Amino acid sequence: MINKQPRRNFGWSDVEAPFYHKYLVPTIEGFMPDPHAGAVLDVGCGNGYFANYLMRKGYDVYGIDAAIDGIRLANKENPGHFFVSDVDEERLPEILLNVPIRTIVSMEVVEHLYSPQTFARFMAQILKANGGGKIIITTPYHGYIKNFAISVVGKWDYHWGPLWDGGHIKFWSEKTLAKLLKSAGFRNVEFRGAGRFPYLWRHIVCKAEI
Repeated sequence: MINKQPRRNFGWSDVEAPFYHKYLVPTIEGFMPDPHAGAVLDVGCGNGYFANYLMRKGYDVYGIDAAIDGIRLANKENPGHFFVSDVDEERLPEILLNVPIRTIVSMEVVEHLYSPQTFARFMAQILKANGGGKIIITTPYHGYIKNFAISVVGKWDYHWGPLWDGGHIKFWSEKTLAKLLKSAGFRNVEFRGAGRFPYLWRHIVCKAEI
């Protein structure tokens, strides 16, 4: 997870897949380019599970995260590919400045950010510096039907999770996430639902280009 908290441990204790990967990975892979179409940057890579998974498939992947414990674990499989870095600083680690990043993946990050506009502008800047490319973002899904269902079953306190330190502080719909990306210069915004049933999806996966 990436936010404006000081760089710190986040509680990563192993390199196993977080529970939400089983919903998200197949949909993300449907948006991924050919493995030889430039480097991939995993923003908010956590323990590096997904980035290392992509590397085993032939992709050239690098990851950044503000969590020191996650980066330490991620580097065990592919040393030198993962770096402690906070997107709010709007600065990549120097070693990545000459890497031809053409795809950015950011899984379950944007809902944690105090300044998502800063995040979107920075992602656009990285891709523009390398001649353009695509971003793939995932976040918990919010829409009218799902929000109504949460209200009916009285689960808003659980859903908001206000007692979760470092938890979700932004709640995105397709409309608001598309607006965020377009304001940063992205185009061809496309969404797919992931997990559960249509309009009650657990997550949405968004792809956009610049």
